[in-house]
Order: sequence, then structure tokens, then C-alpha cells
Amino acid sequence: MNKKPVSILKSFSRICVAFALVFGLVFSQAHSALAAKTGGGFGGGSFRRPSIPTRMAPARQPMGGGGYGGGYGYGGGGFGFPFMLPFMFGGGGSLFTILIVIAIANFVLSSFRNASSGEGGVSVSEQDLTNPPVSVNTLQIGLLAEARVLQTDLDRIALNANTSNSAGLAEALQESTLALLRHPEYWVYANAEGQQTRLMSAEAEFNRRTLSERSKFQEETLSNYSAQLKQKSATATLPAADDASTLLSQGPGEYILVTLIVASQGKLDLPKVQSAQDVKKALGQIGGVGAQDLLAMRVLWTPQANGDALTADDLTEAYPKLQRL
Repeated sequence: MNKKPVSILKSFSRICVAFALVFGLVFSQAHSALAAKTGGGFGGGSFRRPSIPTRMAPARQPMGGGGYGGGYGYGGGGFGFPFMLPFMFGGGGSLFTILIVIAIANFVLSSFRNASSGEGGVSVSEQDLTNPPVSVNTLQIGLLAEARVLQTDLDRIALNANTSNSAGLAEALQESTLALLRHPEYWVYANAEGQQTRLMSAEAEFNRRTLSERSKFQEETLSNYSAQLKQKSATATLPAADDASTLLSQGPGEYILVTLIVASQGKLDLPKVQSAQDVKKALGQIGGVGAQDLLAMRVLWTPQANGDALTADDLTEAYPKLQRL
């Protein structure tokens, strides 16, 4: 009589065990995917609108020595002493025609001059003055973990960079690109993405890209943003490349991922990354952005802390757009 309840109990137990196994498997995979990964970063910048120069009417300067120095009101110029000669020699009949032709030519030239210099209220260049074009680019490079000295270089740059002004940011960006260019033998993956936009929307696009990349870190153990230096005391920075004990503990198939995000005035088209040469060209373009054109930049890398590692599975899952070189 008790066989049926026992059978039901056994079936329920099997279902619970199966559910526990499935739950444990899913949870362990999720935990692996969300494993703590440390990251470092530095940068800063400003998206202030450029000041619009006050427009002033060009001063009229008489040509020659005197005479009709004010001209006919056609934006500069005038008719001075040379044009008085026909009156002296009795050329009054043709002088009026000559003056009309010269006045028209002067008006046309003044119109072209005003259009090219932005004077006279020309609306074509108004947008470029108040909302100039901006390029927002992202370059990511995945390197073999043997390039440990690169992490040491990035730590040093982050600790010493002056991220409070454009000159310091441009110098830090150039040093970062140089550090990457010195290790092409370790480049394995890369990806470049760019967008042409306007100043008013560039900050939102830049912040979106930055937040997306920083959110992939469980914690930032070293950061220097806008002259605010922060370093976790609980974790040490990565050791130097000649630390033999650390090199021996380095597991196979581990990587370093470096991300450069740059907003600059004008048009900056990074090449589509398919080879190491494309990476080299993209790094050269980013490193060549001057302080006068640099609006904002971020350099991010992972792992940063000692003992942390970025495996091949971590790399492909968190950065699916990377292309194998």
C-alpha cells in the first residue's frame, strides 16, 4: 500500500537532484563569466563649445592719396587719386562707365572675400563655429600575456600622467601608443570602431563607449581621471617582466586587453583592422592627435592587479568584436 507514495518520493528526489545539477552548472558558468577582473585606466578631457569670435566690419582704407576715399559703400576700397586723372585730361564722357565697372568688380570681390572669411552673416559656416565636427574612435588590442612589461608601462603612465589639461592628456596618449607599438610581436587580436558626429552629441557617445568598457571590470585597481589618482592598497600593481617567479606562474593562453577611446576635433578615420599593419597605422593616427585637437581620451587595460588573468574564454566573451590578426 505504501509503494505508490515511495515511488512518488523517489521521483521527486530525482527531479530535485537533476534541478540542482542544472542550477549548479548554470551558476558555475555564470560565475566564471562574471569572475572578478581588475582593470586600470586614465584620461580626461572637456567638450566645451568653442567661443564664437565677434564679427566686426572691415575698416575702410583709402586707396592712393585722397579723392573719393569713402568709395561707394561696397565694403572696402574706394576711388582715390588715380581715378581723378581722367577728369584732368577731359575724359569725363567715359569716366562714368569706368567707375561703374570698377564699382561692380569691387562689390563682387568684397562678396567673395566676406563669404570665405565668414563675415557678413554667412550661415554656411555657422554650424562649424558653434557645433564643429568631432570624431570618436575606439581601438582595442589583445596581446599575449608575455607582454608583461606593457602593463608595467601603463601603470607608470597612469601614476605620472597629468590628466588635468589637454597637453598632459596628449602626452599620455602618445606614450601609451608608443608602448603598444614597441610590442607588435605580441599582438593577437584587434578591433577599431569610429563615428563622425558633432560636438553637441560627441560627449554622450564618448561617455557611452567609456562606460561600456569600464563596466567589464569587476573593479578598477588603478585610475587617474581628470587629476584624480586612485590606487587600491589591497592589490599590488603587476610586477616587472624580469620577475621570474611570476613568469613561471603565468598560465598558458592568457591575454592583456588594451582599449584606447579618443574624441578629437575634425575627421579621423581609423583603418579597418585586418592585419598588424592596420593596427600600426591606427596607433599612429591616434598617437598623432595634438593637444589642440584632443577633446577627451581614455586608456583602459585589463588585467591590472597581480594574480589576475584574462583567459581566452574571457576575451572572446567580453570582447566579441575582436578580429584575429
